[in-house]
Amino acid sequence: METLFHKLQSVPHISLDYKISPSPTFSFFNVSFPIKKKRISCNKSNKLRMDSSQGISATTQQKIVILNSNNEKLVGLLHETGSTEIVVLCHGFRSTKNDQVMKNVAAAIEKEGISAFRFDFSGNGESEGSFYFGNYNYEADDLHSVIRYFTNMNRVVPIIIGHSKGGDVVLVYASKYQDIRNVINLSGRYDLKRGIGERLGEDYLERIKQQGFIDIKEGNAGFRVTEESLMERLNSDMHEACLKIDKECRVLTVHGSADEVIPLEDAKEFAKIIPNHKLEIVEGADHCYTKHQSQLITNVMEFIKTVIVKNN
Repeated sequence: METLFHKLQSVPHISLDYKISPSPTFSFFNVSFPIKKKRISCNKSNKLRMDSSQGISATTQQKIVILNSNNEKLVGLLHETGSTEIVVLCHGFRSTKNDQVMKNVAAAIEKEGISAFRFDFSGNGESEGSFYFGNYNYEADDLHSVIRYFTNMNRVVPIIIGHSKGGDVVLVYASKYQDIRNVINLSGRYDLKRGIGERLGEDYLERIKQQGFIDIKEGNAGFRVTEESLMERLNSDMHEACLKIDKECRVLTVHGSADEVIPLEDAKEFAKIIPNHKLEIVEGADHCYTKHQSQLITNVMEFIKTVIVKNN
């Protein structure tokens, strides 16, 4: 299908140099195991004041429902400004379009007169479908359905943004479809084999082989990890995916130096292997940029402006 993505002019190669920005229990087989880390939620982040006094337009957010390739309804919110371009935002693991990072970034994009769309992946939030632990390729396909929807509406998606797991999804998308020229990875994980033991317990492989699934309880909520979904994550190789990203595709990675979920080293690994890459380190920021939303927004908007504003 013919796309409109290549309207945007190509941008010169960015070097690999990076700079620093200023500044419960769960149950398995009826046995309880201690959680080593609490569930990470970015909904408690400090919210930026995005009111009319700061120049935010009173644009109404429009709920849009898009069918994915499996006829599941994906529900999203469009911050419509009337621009031809729409920036698409992707949330992280067990999160939603209403994650505070998603909301604040979308509001900042809207403030610049650029439309933004944040949506729930299948099995998350308001969208249909089942939740799966890994699901990187499936969610990349969800993103493809969203981009195709707007392309068919004669809109252009020049940039895709993902936070945490969503950061990995946008990179997988870029490697798989190669029709997007600008990607923003916010605190994505490079080594997908890491972080599983903290969430499932160190002996997760042995236990999932015994029963075929592991049930996780976090607070009042929970989810099931199937052997298939676990293997999908373990077999997902971000190194190989990043090597397939087109050299003309610009990638910005933003990562907090105090990220307690995904270490800063992961961001530096992305910088080593993605050819057209820029790394911005937000000094002191945690995984959700709890006290560093302004610095996060500044880094994201500087990149977006070089793509959209300067090319118009």
